[in-house]
Amino acid sequence: MAVQLLITDKNLAVQGDPIDGWTNLDVTKRFNEPGSGSVDVPARPDVMAQLQPGNRLVVIRDGAVWVAGPMEIPTEFSWSVTDEPGYGTVAISFSDDLATVAGYITWPTPANAWTAQLANTYRQLASTNAETIIRALVNENCGPGARAERRIPHFALDSVAGVGTPTTLSTRFEPLLDVCRRIALDGGAIGFRTQQAAGQILFGCYQPRDLTATARFSIGLGNLRSIQSKLSAPTVTHALIAGTEPDIGTTGRTYVQVADAAAAASWWRVERYVDGSAQTDTDGELTQAGNGEIAGGAAPVELATVTVDTPDLKAGRDFDLGDKVTVALPYGVEVVDLVRSIHLQTTPDSGEYVTTLIGSPEASTDPAMVKAIRTLGRRLGRLETR
Repeated sequence: MAVQLLITDKNLAVQGDPIDGWTNLDVTKRFNEPGSGSVDVPARPDVMAQLQPGNRLVVIRDGAVWVAGPMEIPTEFSWSVTDEPGYGTVAISFSDDLATVAGYITWPTPANAWTAQLANTYRQLASTNAETIIRALVNENCGPGARAERRIPHFALDSVAGVGTPTTLSTRFEPLLDVCRRIALDGGAIGFRTQQAAGQILFGCYQPRDLTATARFSIGLGNLRSIQSKLSAPTVTHALIAGTEPDIGTTGRTYVQVADAAAAASWWRVERYVDGSAQTDTDGELTQAGNGEIAGGAAPVELATVTVDTPDLKAGRDFDLGDKVTVALPYGVEVVDLVRSIHLQTTPDSGEYVTTLIGSPEASTDPAMVKAIRTLGRRLGRLETR
């Protein structure tokens, strides 16, 4: 069997033998977001003893760690009289280790205790490489450079990748990964991830690759089982950002426009007002907010493909999250965009099904209402930090 499951504690110590008898493994890895998964395992005593709060699940595929992270729901037990041999079944829901990072917020003065945070202070870096900013944020909030009570066990920074472009940071009490995504997008569209290796959880950045010439999917190549494609109009082509409202009787409110002229020319002009009053009111910060709106509202090509691993092209080996790939549609159109998620489904009997989602940052299989709620939540979170 190409897939193996292990349980570790939070210190990455393996708790027992590999889990056997599992069924219905379903795992989704996401670009610059925590992955998630679920699996059904037999509720034998030796298995149940490993499913303790704080423990982690490691999925090994073809001898390498495919995903690893905390079990969010370690025991969802079910039993019926028809079960053979009668132990019942436990459904485990788990995330990858990036979900642990997602549980933190950005402290404006991370070296200070919570009770000693400074009023009206922002964590700021001006014209700094995006990788440097992201590594600094993670290190000082939950990494080895954080206060002792905030450190994630066995968490370390991976080697510097030397990727990204200069951008600006200003944050205060925001979700840590939200800030990392904003910086990654504005600072060269780089990626970040966690990986379990050598007894550590390594956090690092990387540059997604342009694999459009080599990572190609088509019916003719025989590496597609199915295709679902959707092209949508942009929801914003011109982000109009307004800085902090000045005091009555004064002037000087900053206004910044960020536009996608190509999208407006191809489709039509769509304006969106962006309240930048939660920013520090510099042009760089307001432009960053506008870039995020433009990226999220770009005309998304959402392409869900069920791929077949071949000796020449395999998910996780020949292409991965964030890479730019090509999919040839049956009616003669080729779609070129980024791999946003990779979904692995497998059972011991049916083999593996690997699905990739390709498109803009907002490309998702979620309903429109779910997307709207997420967007609203992000904006409210920014306002609450003022």
